[in-house]
Amino acid sequence: MGRRWRDGRGELVVQGEGGGPSVAVPLEIATSYRARTKGLLGRDCVDGAILLSPANSVHTFRMRIPIDVAYLDRGLRVIAVRTMRPGRLGMPRLRARHVLESGAGAMSEWGVRKGARVEVVVPA
Repeated sequence: MGRRWRDGRGELVVQGEGGGPSVAVPLEIATSYRARTKGLLGRDCVDGAILLSPANSVHTFRMRIPIDVAYLDRGLRVIAVRTMRPGRLGMPRLRARHVLESGAGAMSEWGVRKGARVEVVVPA
């Protein structure tokens, strides 16, 4: 089930709980070393979310805003969600293969929580 994305844009689709409606969120995809390293550094806000892949941990050094971080396994199921203030180092998650980042508070609005499944849609 290996996923091969490229740096660019797409859409994050969060599956609704119990058959509820899905939520679609603008997504930035960062797969190159350079894009993953930059991530959200230096930004004052986030439009949607950013996917770092491959990744199993993040830090918020030199960040200006608190962020939500969701760790995803290889099947794009959420392992854990944390809110991190600037200047923090997140612990690596052993089963994590991808990390989603967004502005603090956004993930709970979208329904991104432990056990939820997400989908990454990229334009053809």
